Amino acid sequence: MFGEPGRKTPERIAFFLVPDFSMIAFSSAVEPLRIANRMAGRKLYAWRIVSKDGKPVRASCGVAVIADARITPFANGARLPFSSVLVCSGIGAEHYEDREVFSWLRSIARKGVDIGAICTGSHILARAGLLAGYRCTIHWENLSGFAEAFPDVDVAAHLFAIDRNRFTCSGGTAGLDMMLHLISQQHGEELAAKVSEQCLLDQIRRSHSSQRMPLNVRLGGHHPKLIATIGMMEANLEEPLSPEELAAHVGLSRRQLERLFRKHLGRSPAQYYLELRLERARHLLYQTNMAVLDVALASGFVSASHFSKCYRQMYGKTPRAERIAAIA
Repeated sequence: MFGEPGRKTPERIAFFLVPDFSMIAFSSAVEPLRIANRMAGRKLYAWRIVSKDGKPVRASCGVAVIADARITPFANGARLPFSSVLVCSGIGAEHYEDREVFSWLRSIARKGVDIGAICTGSHILARAGLLAGYRCTIHWENLSGFAEAFPDVDVAAHLFAIDRNRFTCSGGTAGLDMMLHLISQQHGEELAAKVSEQCLLDQIRRSHSSQRMPLNVRLGGHHPKLIATIGMMEANLEEPLSPEELAAHVGLSRRQLERLFRKHLGRSPAQYYLELRLERARHLLYQTNMAVLDVALASGFVSASHFSKCYRQMYGKTPRAERIAAIA
């Protein structure tokens, strides 16, 4: 199992890079391993970069990373050159389709290799059939689309998730937190703390920590009842609450809530709520193959026509045109 103490050192990890992978997610995962080796004074971890064809892979930022190897089938009984594989991807992973890669991932999983993913790599593992019945995580921007596309996967908005021989992290700097957890489990909290200090981190975040900033930080520290109302909105996008229900939840009248939103956000609660629902709809259009009507229903709209009208007013194009642009 990933992170299990007592493994033979150096533990060998393969990073499989998908074109347009997230450079920050990849580097946040590999750098702690390098620092751990340096702080320990010995080689605790070894890694190699793998691409489908063995050629360099370009990240979404435009920087190309040289691969050490290509994917290859392994004969029965052959010793694999790694104990764990991390799939590193980025924007567009929900559309990734490569049967050869999926087959390779399934074959190494059958041989007992721990399989992980960084950032949106959970989409690729799920499409390969490797996350059914497992708990995982993914970047918050992809969370709703992933949950709709893979109802048989237990997905949560955590920084990282480890479930038996599957391990996933949400991207950004969360790879650093996951690897610090790995180092702590295998070689002690003291070494993990030293690595954290080298990275200029003042604390090590736990797996269940939230991916996103608290609402009061995202909104600039506004009124607590405003924050509580927006929290209720975000938790009820598919079945929107009425203005009266929202107001009652925070102990205000509807008129008081209206004034609060206009003072701090410059728009009504209804308009703000609509923007949240349309943002969710846009993520679903880009990240899933759901029918437009299903996207509308999942975003709290009772009809496709009303959804299309609101969407066009917000984004300047219809949901169908947005879907075409996403595929193109």
